Amino acid sequence: MTVASPGPEFPIQDIPFSYRGSWFNLSPVVAEKTYADDVHLVSHQTGLHPVLRLAPAAAGTTVVATPALLTWRSGADRIEAVYDGPAALRIRGHRLGLRIAAAADTLTPFSGTYLYLDPTDGSHVFTSYETGRRYRITVLSGALRLTDGVEALGTADRFLDLGGEQQWEIAIEEYATARKPYTPSATFDELCRHRSSEFAAFVDAVAPWRGAETPAAELAAYVLWSATVSPAGFLARPAVLMSKHWMDKVWSWDHCFNAIALAAGEPELAWHQFHLPFDHQDAAGALPDSVAHSEVLHNYVKPPIHGWALRQLRRRLPQPSDRAALAETYDRLARWSRFWLDARRAPGHDLPHYQHGNDSGWDNASTFDHDRVLQTADLAAFLVSQLRCLADLAVELGEPAEQWSREADRVRTALLRDLWDGERFAARSPLTGQRRASRSLLDLMPIALGADLPAPVSTALARGVEAHLTTHGLATEPPDSAHYVADGYWRGPIWAPSTVLVEDGLRRAGHTSIADDVSRRFLALCEKSGFAENFDAETGAGLRDRAYTWTASSYLILAAAQEQRRTTGG
Repeated sequence: MTVASPGPEFPIQDIPFSYRGSWFNLSPVVAEKTYADDVHLVSHQTGLHPVLRLAPAAAGTTVVATPALLTWRSGADRIEAVYDGPAALRIRGHRLGLRIAAAADTLTPFSGTYLYLDPTDGSHVFTSYETGRRYRITVLSGALRLTDGVEALGTADRFLDLGGEQQWEIAIEEYATARKPYTPSATFDELCRHRSSEFAAFVDAVAPWRGAETPAAELAAYVLWSATVSPAGFLARPAVLMSKHWMDKVWSWDHCFNAIALAAGEPELAWHQFHLPFDHQDAAGALPDSVAHSEVLHNYVKPPIHGWALRQLRRRLPQPSDRAALAETYDRLARWSRFWLDARRAPGHDLPHYQHGNDSGWDNASTFDHDRVLQTADLAAFLVSQLRCLADLAVELGEPAEQWSREADRVRTALLRDLWDGERFAARSPLTGQRRASRSLLDLMPIALGADLPAPVSTALARGVEAHLTTHGLATEPPDSAHYVADGYWRGPIWAPSTVLVEDGLRRAGHTSIADDVSRRFLALCEKSGFAENFDAETGAGLRDRAYTWTASSYLILAAAQEQRRTTGG
């Protein structure tokens, strides 16, 4: 009965089982760093919410996942799940029963899940206060063995038991208020073939270069494919969430790496990823800190890497962008840059400042230990790169370019004059004028300017980068630093975005040997430890959220470039 499914197997504890466009997944991860004993149907509408618990009738059941099929096994008995489009699951059993229960047993007027029998079609429906959605269970073959908690209020067990027959099959749908009775559009096996074909086409598009030297490429592609959601709520475009675990948002620099990774094979989806935060740009030109289904946060911003990212994106697009798209992008990027020039420069200062470490994306980096409001070298460097990108766009569009070139030169001059100490960059308080150096990799990030740095500066930065290299990659704080913490977020662990930015800058500055080393170590790290939010710099173990899309994208970016160098000799 089981249909063979191409693509890699993956641990459901690390990577959720989902489908491109869907807002829900199957996973035991039910909250931040919280793992249930059973797989749950978890929705990401209005946040992460475990709605239904799916518990096989046999103890000790194992779970195996591939991109098209999730399977529970108990000896020769099994249950299988496949997506029937973004809003529906088909689940079938072979001599193994399944209990589908509300994840929470208490219903109040303001929380919980209610279960009722729908008289219009005989289905059972769970309706969730937390997600504002309904979850309809339609029996396609076999029969319910037991139900409990139908129309119950308050505290009660609410569940449906399936099984007892040799074979059974159901559909589970997520919807808002009403939906036509479920009618199968294909057999279970046909759905498996469709999902397998769709994922194979996606992999062929985004990683056609993959081979034995890039063994994690298919799984990286699955992390992106499965974390993609259809437009809904505040996300008016198809969006690649950072994860379908608890990091189920789009942050305003994370999205850039997903856009770059998708550009060559999925250009339309890539372009949507680049523009998502710009859809919520405020009157001052600032981008939000993050956007989710039901939330847009403006309490912080994120660094202006978007000029750098746009260059990377456009270089990979299979066809040039049309003039209207470029004009819109130019306007948005100009307003974002003016925010930093006008709202984040103190009177009489040439350098912009962060208001908190969160603005940098390196929330707790040791650079911010003494002061939070800081002029930092990474910010200045990213802004220079963005202003140069704007100048080039202006020329291309026939707009005045001098203002952007002049501002880029002004910020670059101030970066080297005010923050460079001869070996690395320091940070400066715009309030007191005091400069302090740290041992954070953040202070070396101006290497991202590549050849736009004086050669002695880039050479010194390259030496500094080498001092951050562990066996597994670039530690954000060196292990011998007094501020190093193994699972300290930006105070030691290896991160994907800093790796990609440093690798690219080193290569453009001519330090190709070090760049190759950085790339090789990061690729090997992902092949060993998957696509975690970050990694222990000394052991290589994955940390925090284990299915993070910018990590998967960074793997694809570096692996594609490695394969291109291998085949072209460049």
